[in-house]
Amino acid sequence: MSDGATKTKGFALKKIFRYFIQGVIVLAPIAITAYVLYLLFDKVDSILYPLVKIHGLGFAIILVFIILVGWLSSNIIMGGAISFFDHLMERTPGVKFIYSSTKDFFEAFAGDKKKFNKAVLASVFAEDVWIVGFLTDEEMRKFDMGADKVAVYVPQAYNFAGQLYILPRDKVRKIEHITSGEAMKYAVTGGVVDLDEERDQQKKSELKMDHE
Repeated sequence: MSDGATKTKGFALKKIFRYFIQGVIVLAPIAITAYVLYLLFDKVDSILYPLVKIHGLGFAIILVFIILVGWLSSNIIMGGAISFFDHLMERTPGVKFIYSSTKDFFEAFAGDKKKFNKAVLASVFAEDVWIVGFLTDEEMRKFDMGADKVAVYVPQAYNFAGQLYILPRDKVRKIEHITSGEAMKYAVTGGVVDLDEERDQQKKSELKMDHE
């Protein structure tokens, strides 16, 4: 085989490999997202499957039930009943820890007591090394540490876990130029997300919706 033919073959293989990698980049996030959604759907649907034999109906029933509970909790009368139940659960020994911890966790993300809304840069491991975190508590007197200490939660990249650090206040800088949601996405993706590109795409989508 001539050198020209060998080079042409090598170039073609490199091009095919590049197309393969590009295909993986496009399809992998779609496939993983679809798989996670399928697992979530299947898990929720299986809760009522012994009673409801139609696949998907159990998921729909549970979804409607959750929305109904959310709507009823906004009602003054039902809100009082739910508050009474909440008070009862938090007074029950053994149950209190599980119930209150779970409730606080979800409220920290999506409830009225959102805690992950103050994105910061924290110097933890070395003076010139900074990590993205969230200021969750600005008062550490409960731990006899004084007002000069704060609590910072640091999420782990590509993981649901995280770490809590108690740091001197001067080791923490508030992030002013990006939202807490963007900071969380930047942290959990290991810094690979392009925030400027995402903002541009969001603006284009909003403009498109306005025109429609």
